[in-house]
Amino acid sequence: MNIAGRILVVCTCISLGGAASPLLAEEAKPAEDQAEAREAPKDLVLKGDAVCTSCHDETEVYPVLAIGKTKHGVMADRNAPTCTTCHGESKSHLNIPKGEKDRPKPERLFGMRPTIPAELQVERYFGLFGKNTPTPVAERNAPCLECHQGDERIHWAGSAHETGDVACTSCHQIHTTHDRARDKHAQTEMCFACHTEQRAQMNRPSRHPIKEGKVACSDCHNPHGTAGPKLLVRDNVNDTCYQCHMEKRGPFVRSHEPVQEDCSICHNPHGTTNPNLLKVRSPFLCQSCHEPTSHHSTVPVDGVVGGANPSTAQAVIMARGCLNCHTQIHGSNNPVDGSGRGFRR
Repeated sequence: MNIAGRILVVCTCISLGGAASPLLAEEAKPAEDQAEAREAPKDLVLKGDAVCTSCHDETEVYPVLAIGKTKHGVMADRNAPTCTTCHGESKSHLNIPKGEKDRPKPERLFGMRPTIPAELQVERYFGLFGKNTPTPVAERNAPCLECHQGDERIHWAGSAHETGDVACTSCHQIHTTHDRARDKHAQTEMCFACHTEQRAQMNRPSRHPIKEGKVACSDCHNPHGTAGPKLLVRDNVNDTCYQCHMEKRGPFVRSHEPVQEDCSICHNPHGTTNPNLLKVRSPFLCQSCHEPTSHHSTVPVDGVVGGANPSTAQAVIMARGCLNCHTQIHGSNNPVDGSGRGFRR
């Protein structure tokens, strides 16, 4: 073969090789992408959660992926938390250190115990079992308080629940679509887990309609702390009661001093065995303030009260009911009530 033929053969080989190499690269590229896709898991709920959801998926006994149905799981929200926001970076949990057989726990634990029966884990995970976690309460509350500050939680620091080492997750459920702390029916059972005295009072004959779901603990109390007493939503007892009982607010021409001072002087809002949530039934409740210098507590003798006129004796004999005459005990606008103590209609 002459020199020209050899050059032609070499050029032909080079041209064929140059045309074949892109085809081979395109065929190999999808296979590489598929391998990378298999190696790098995708985020399921939150941004950057792939490193966690590759193991903690829908097969978990506790429905961790249900957070995607809550406000915490909105991926379009730039303020939405991630797994590491609450549980910490947990590098040792992701990468087992050499020499250790068991995987270390995450940096922050909120009380999950795998020994709990599956049917009870969702309902009883918070509160009761949250006390057994090694993570201190302050560290568990820290990720919540990074976002949830001010407004109704402005008085959290120094409140009764904060000083009593109550964690946010003792009441609230994060990974479930139905937070029982925000449900009027389930909320009371959650509060009664600690407030057992109020549980007994709520089962008494005279009570607020809590069992029926018409009134909840949070209607009167703010568990995150308030400026008033007993975690009341308003600054005092009366203003809290006036939210519903506005007809007792007044102003009245004739005002009853204990009514203006504190409703709980006469009433127990959590329930009593007396009518109208009264602490003591009439007339003994009235007699706790009104001394026995008139017909209020005088015992009739032979139909006459201590020598008083028969009309007074008759008032006492008639079931000793103060409210038989004094019907407007919370305040009266009767202009002819000269004594100011009649509180009559």
